[in-house]
Amino acid sequence: MIGTTQEVEISQFMNQVSKLPTIIVPARLESQRFPRKLLAEVKGKPLILWTAERIREIVPEFDLYFAVDGEELAELLENSGFSIVMTDPELPSGTDRIAAANREIQANLILNIQGDEPLVERSHILALASGLELDKASMSTVAVPFSSEKDFLDPNQVKVLCDQLGYALYFSRSPIPYNRNDSSLWENKQANLPLKHLGMYGYNADFLGRFLTFPEGMLEKVEKLEQLRALENGEKIAVSTVDSETHGIDIPQDLARFEKFIQSQ
Repeated sequence: MIGTTQEVEISQFMNQVSKLPTIIVPARLESQRFPRKLLAEVKGKPLILWTAERIREIVPEFDLYFAVDGEELAELLENSGFSIVMTDPELPSGTDRIAAANREIQANLILNIQGDEPLVERSHILALASGLELDKASMSTVAVPFSSEKDFLDPNQVKVLCDQLGYALYFSRSPIPYNRNDSSLWENKQANLPLKHLGMYGYNADFLGRFLTFPEGMLEKVEKLEQLRALENGEKIAVSTVDSETHGIDIPQDLARFEKFIQSQ
């Protein structure tokens, strides 16, 4: 694996690039599992602003934009001092939205932090940036070891298997790989368990241009995972292992847990 990245510093990849990557947050108002979640409030503040303020606090040296799909999000973010780019609400994925926004921004390296990640850490963002150093990487992402069998079996917890050089082989909602010799992959301590994928990405601009030309892939349609479109088209995704996971908001119960966490601080 590429390795843990808590110690990663900006200087490690500044030798490779003339400018820091730009963060673009894809912000789509509608969500199948939690409609209008980016406007759901915690302590009187919409979720998207919790995430926006968190990113600005932990990585103030990065340029930050929000690729939004409508005036409601645009007005909220602009009134709070954040930069926005309007994008087509019909775009099929966050990566498509970022690629469209970058036609206007014109960044060479781009980081995708989801709008529903109010507890993202600096180490996650630096790991994404460092993964783009690898010569073969069109994309970078981050992952952590699974901490429980319950999470490992949960189809909402995406798994990633990597090759020996730290590039992604496959992402799945299923508990891969299938263990032919043991009914319980989790209990088999010799098994090569996948990592828990955290839904953040880094890209180079050339890849984003190509991505827009790729049709939606068969595996992407089946798993509902947009990163599989890149793998299906022969692109390399570098996976960095980090020490802590994120706490994204996917369903209303996640928002309640986030509010409880905020109240405990």
